[in-house]
Amino acid sequence: MALKVGDTYEAVVIEKVNRTHIVKYAGASGDFNPIHHDEVFAKEVAGYPSVFAHGMLSMGLTARALTDWLGVTALKKYGVRFTRQVWPGDTLTAKLEVTKVEDGLATIKVVTVNQNGETVVEGEAVAKAD
Repeated sequence: MALKVGDTYEAVVIEKVNRTHIVKYAGASGDFNPIHHDEVFAKEVAGYPSVFAHGMLSMGLTARALTDWLGVTALKKYGVRFTRQVWPGDTLTAKLEVTKVEDGLATIKVVTVNQNGETVVEGEAVAKAD
């Protein structure tokens, strides 16, 4: 695929995050911080309204949108920052846009939003442009 400035891709990466998704990710990653799986700890000790998903789960789901669009061998660099918690019940949509093409590489703006349009992940990727 030949990428050009302005090309976009959008995909729902998960519908209605649930506690099973969160616990399965904890098991796969080894990150058993109780704010992600223990309701009492999350509320009474940490002060959150509930448990919430790992940031890296949101990042991984967003990466899947990139590789679905570009192919697994095209992606060369990927980095994000987490801007908001992802709560049980949230649906996430990745929005990707090519912002620059130079020397055979495309720079891609990466934004993932929840069902309210609030950004939960933002960052940048670099991929082969052709």
